[in-house]
Amino acid sequence: MSAQNVTGVVGPGHGPGGSPLAIAISPVLTGRDAFDAMRQKILDAAPGSRLIPVSAEGVADEPVGEVEVLMRGWSLGGDALDRFVGRASKMRWIHSVSVGVEAILTPVVCLRGLTISNGRGVFDQPIGEYVMTMILSTCRRLPALLELQRERTWQPIQAVELAETTIGLVGLGGIGREVARLAAPFGPRIVAIRRRVGVGETPAGVRVLGGLEALPELLSVSDFVVLALPLTAATEGVINDEVLCRAKPGSWLINVARGALVDERALIRALRDGPLGGAILDAFREEPLPENSPFYRFSNCIVTAHTSWSSKAVLDRALDVFCDNLRLYCSGAPLNYLVDPAAGY
Repeated sequence: MSAQNVTGVVGPGHGPGGSPLAIAISPVLTGRDAFDAMRQKILDAAPGSRLIPVSAEGVADEPVGEVEVLMRGWSLGGDALDRFVGRASKMRWIHSVSVGVEAILTPVVCLRGLTISNGRGVFDQPIGEYVMTMILSTCRRLPALLELQRERTWQPIQAVELAETTIGLVGLGGIGREVARLAAPFGPRIVAIRRRVGVGETPAGVRVLGGLEALPELLSVSDFVVLALPLTAATEGVINDEVLCRAKPGSWLINVARGALVDERALIRALRDGPLGGAILDAFREEPLPENSPFYRFSNCIVTAHTSWSSKAVLDRALDVFCDNLRLYCSGAPLNYLVDPAAGY
């Protein structure tokens, strides 16, 4: 790893007052209006920089030889990113709007030793609220109640109080901690595993069972298992037959992280034959999820289109994080929210 990755000091840029000569922006939201809305905020943070829109295919309408910084949106995939970085000889820093960076850690990016930062903290609140919405809806039997309404059937259904349940957090980063914060007033038992035991803040009332080796134990005691891990070589396929067979009968799996954390064939078996009671899935190995996916057909499965992160406030927060880092870049100060390429997050 280069010194840049370790220290996060990449500025000042080669433009006016330490600004980058040029900043490339790949799609964050679709449409020219979204780019125009971001322009002034970015120029306020880096006066004199030239802003260059980049398509999802990595194509720009003008030369990119002076690009020092790339703000990468969700749609710029690994191959297109490599092609773009290969043409941007002055590139020094990539900022990922999303938290997950597996698509950024490409051979070209790693070989160049580029500094990488991400949008840590930007999505914690909407994702935490999504998780709590789904947990409460499941406890209160909302899908069944809506079905009874459609059938015009008057039939009371017994619910489960959240205080009677155990929530298992697979990961105690920003999302895991936000779920713990939102859930705490309802009184559930909360257990968790984390990648580095003893490192980082543990929310009050959360019992850490250990590292990934404690995943089967967490599944065995949890009524709701919330996946909030980054996707790395160590976590890919971590939800598999071996751990799912240990799941508490009737429990629910909630994935708001990455689809590749889950062996989907194993999950299908666990939904069809037990022990899982159901799953709430917002991330899949293949997105968009194909129309013939069995997950659409399971009555005990709720499928959403990778939308747990979405809120009106997200784009503004994501842009603020980038612009704050851009000011640090221009001043030569260390950047915030650096990614360790060796660890993958």
